[in-house]
Amino acid sequence: MFVLSTIRRGGISSGRTAHYRTASFVVLMLMACGHGAQAQVTATSSSGSALPAVTVDAPAARQRPAASARRSVAATGARRAAARQGASATSSAQQAAAAAASRRTRTSDGTTGYVATRSSAGTKTDTPLIETPQSIAVISRQQIEAQQAQSLRDVARYAPGVYFSDDADFRFQNLNIRGFLADQYLDGMRLLSGTWSVPRIDPYFLERAEVISGPASVLYGQASPAGIVNLVSKRPTDTPLHEVQLQTGTFGRVQGAFDFSGPLDKDGTLLYRLTGIARDADTQVKNVGDQHLEIAPSLTWRPNENTSLTILSSYLYDPKAGFWNQLPLQGTLLPNKFGPIPRDFYVGDPSFERFSFKQAMIGYQFEHHFNDAVTVRQNLRYTDIDLSYAEVQGSVLKADQRTLTRNAYTADESLRTLSLDNQLEAKFRTGWLQHTALFGLDYQHKSWDNFTRFDLTGAATPTLDIVTPNYNQAIPLPPVFQNALQTQQQLGLYAQDQIKLDRLVFLTGVRQDWASTEMNDRKALTFTRQDDKAFTWRAGAIYQLDGGLAPYVNYATSFQPQLSGTTFDNSLLKPTTGEQYEVGVKYQPVGWTAFMTLAAYDLTQQNTVTPDPMHLNSVVQTGEANSRGVEVSVVGSPMPGLDLRASYTYINNRITSDNSGNVGHRLAGVPENAASLWADYTFQNGPVAGFGLGGGVRYVGESFATNANTLVVPDYTVFDATVHYDFGKLNPDLKGVRLAVNANNLLDRQYVSTCGALGCRWALGRTVLATMSYRW
Repeated sequence: MFVLSTIRRGGISSGRTAHYRTASFVVLMLMACGHGAQAQVTATSSSGSALPAVTVDAPAARQRPAASARRSVAATGARRAAARQGASATSSAQQAAAAAASRRTRTSDGTTGYVATRSSAGTKTDTPLIETPQSIAVISRQQIEAQQAQSLRDVARYAPGVYFSDDADFRFQNLNIRGFLADQYLDGMRLLSGTWSVPRIDPYFLERAEVISGPASVLYGQASPAGIVNLVSKRPTDTPLHEVQLQTGTFGRVQGAFDFSGPLDKDGTLLYRLTGIARDADTQVKNVGDQHLEIAPSLTWRPNENTSLTILSSYLYDPKAGFWNQLPLQGTLLPNKFGPIPRDFYVGDPSFERFSFKQAMIGYQFEHHFNDAVTVRQNLRYTDIDLSYAEVQGSVLKADQRTLTRNAYTADESLRTLSLDNQLEAKFRTGWLQHTALFGLDYQHKSWDNFTRFDLTGAATPTLDIVTPNYNQAIPLPPVFQNALQTQQQLGLYAQDQIKLDRLVFLTGVRQDWASTEMNDRKALTFTRQDDKAFTWRAGAIYQLDGGLAPYVNYATSFQPQLSGTTFDNSLLKPTTGEQYEVGVKYQPVGWTAFMTLAAYDLTQQNTVTPDPMHLNSVVQTGEANSRGVEVSVVGSPMPGLDLRASYTYINNRITSDNSGNVGHRLAGVPENAASLWADYTFQNGPVAGFGLGGGVRYVGESFATNANTLVVPDYTVFDATVHYDFGKLNPDLKGVRLAVNANNLLDRQYVSTCGALGCRWALGRTVLATMSYRW
């Protein structure tokens, strides 16, 4: 018996008086054994006629394996599958073996080198990518390590369809897909955020990252039509793992990290993992540092081969957590009579500025197999973020092109979030059709307390001479700008069915969401509430041809609730909605470790907010943007020692409805073309065995600074490189010692990474990292 978490609701409705509150989260698990070879259920219609029989293949009775056999769930599943195939040739035994094999690949991630063949992100079930009718790119742990990714932007740097501002501002890590801002998830649950209280995930703590392009609301609720980036945490391992790492590099960087994992008892019932990192560095901008401390303990309990509970936790403290590095248009994108503004130019004031960031997360992932047909899961995470931020922000240059106006700003935020996802997965047959059905209920809650001060006009903040800057000026405390407590809740019910008929796979899904937002504005002394509900759905199909080709098609919708209404008549804003048509082909060549995807899509976002042409400082929802494009992704490990990834993206992004005269224009910041190629080779034999080198090239096409399309941000091409050596090839006593040197923007090209109406950001210059690691 499995009791899902109970969500008590005080009148769920679309009215403003609806209330949601979580009453309890309860998990009651009773071990169950399947008996008999088959169970057959026959239903009758209301008219009395018999409906088709539904046949569920049940496994043979399970027995708890010996202690030594339980060291690896994967190994146990393999032995059970082999034993069944040898003992009986019946279809029931073959299906049981296939189910056991499916669970075996879940414990590993089905990845060889850079190439992943399975992912649960697109379906929430362990599904081969070649059977998923949607564009999904997986960045493996091996690729993250080879490129020494230091941020989420580094992780996604060579992913298809993903683009971002590659600048020095690391306060948050926004990623864009197919013309729109993508949502970020950790272990399948959304990373809810405030303005600056945006959850931070260091790549060292990740096992992989999964990029789902296009609407994903059916499984994940309120989300951007762009898609999601799902980050997968490192988890405890069956095999003992020990790593220590030291790193140094550009800007005086000093970093140490460790990663330990393995069983805590001889039976492998308890597994642990402890990962940590500490960093102190300067940055590309003068007077600004980067300090980061994080530790992540986790524990897995597996009382038997059918049940597992993994507790995931982390604590992060960044004493120096980022900075404002936007510079004026004149001197970056546009000429300045005093010459370009240097990349390291600092617009703030050291005596005023601070950014301290603290983050704590704790949660669990529970999974239980009642038999080979029925599985239940429950995932939960609680996040607590506190920050204190003060900044002097550069604004615009005066007519003399040297006097920079500035705005003092402070923020104190507290963010508390809770995410819960319950899932029931059932595998069964109806005639010739094989089904993998998924039913889910998820809930998320956010409480965001935001107190800010802002000198909006800049009248009280001293200006700065960019030719001869004076950083010893007194910065007065700005007036209160915001003082509000915002609470958001969402409850969603979803269902999905993956239907397989020989080589053809259909994927269908539906979802109903209820969302509410409450805003207690303590400055204006007002209270507003907004309730939204939405129905989303998707459908797709993929067919596997001979030789590894699989054409596919899909359609999906999305929704994303807006904040409290700001229209002239104070009416509430409708949720932003999206829909996408996508066709493509996937190719998994037989006998090669490679995976390729070609996708073409037509994506539209509706109900976007645009200025009200009749009323100043008000908005209406008549905006719409359409994005059509093509994405190509190739990832492979075609021979021992060689790993590569290549991608090309074309985006034809247009504003199709707007009140500002921008219909037909491109959305700001969206490049029309982007391409990348990365390859890494390690010599396998001879006197240079263990030595490796690699490199990459990234091209991003031109974009526009504003929706008016009057300012063009030029295209750019940059090169990356790496060399590395495995000292164990030189001397067996040095087994596990590895040295790697990575350089990004190898030729130190200076270019503008992104611009807006008031300013631009320089991209990161050349950065070099030397990393020494020891594994045993």
